Amino acid sequence: MSNDKALTTVQDFALTPINSDVTELIKEELDGLGQIPFDTIKVPSGGGLAFELPGDDPDNPETTQILTGVIVHHHAVNSYWPGEYDGSNTLPDCSSADGKQGLDIKTGELRDCSTCPFNQFGSSSKGNGKACKNGHRIYLLRSGEVLPVLISLPPTSLRAFKDYIAKRLVLKGKRTSSVLTTIKLKREKSADGIAYSSCVFTKAGDLTPAQIEQVKPTVDWIKSVASTVPVVEQQPEEAPTNADAEGFVEVSKDVPF
Repeated sequence: MSNDKALTTVQDFALTPINSDVTELIKEELDGLGQIPFDTIKVPSGGGLAFELPGDDPDNPETTQILTGVIVHHHAVNSYWPGEYDGSNTLPDCSSADGKQGLDIKTGELRDCSTCPFNQFGSSSKGNGKACKNGHRIYLLRSGEVLPVLISLPPTSLRAFKDYIAKRLVLKGKRTSSVLTTIKLKREKSADGIAYSSCVFTKAGDLTPAQIEQVKPTVDWIKSVASTVPVVEQQPEEAPTNADAEGFVEVSKDVPF
């Protein structure tokens, strides 16, 4: 089922800010049930050009080629599973919610991600990549929704996201939470001919001062709970392994930034 829509304009974007009534309701109703189960959107494998959207029927997800919303929070996340991917969803042996300090769940040891041997290039059993998967989480608040969706960016989309923030936003005095962002997919090929999907980020418009104030409670609340969202899903190694010295991969075409 297709749910493709034209780009949402800032004027059409319906902000539904979170409030104390909602946070209290979440706290009460989820008491003893663990962390908040954010709907998750994954970047498709094999060069796919459509996102799958979680819905009421998990066997028949809707799809869209464009995601539009306000990025209310984003942060690095590292995760390490030993051995090869076996198709199961299990907790990683070590994970980090900020990309800086990891927790070994077996020993309780805290590890410095910058010096961890599993987070060095060449530690992967395949190619020159890392044994530890470096990703990034984006919390995207879409029109008319109270809670954002959680988008897990693979390593191959990190450069595009970094360039978008640095060149299109920060250098122009903007924060991710003060603009409307669209995310599309493009098909790339590695130097080895492996097809994969890469995200393309575009600013759809600036939020009004009133909208920026409206979204602040959601930004603050998401930042307070993001570190409690565990890494529970392992994905197969589909990204090209020919990483350069900066941690990015060589593709067959120039990155459009």
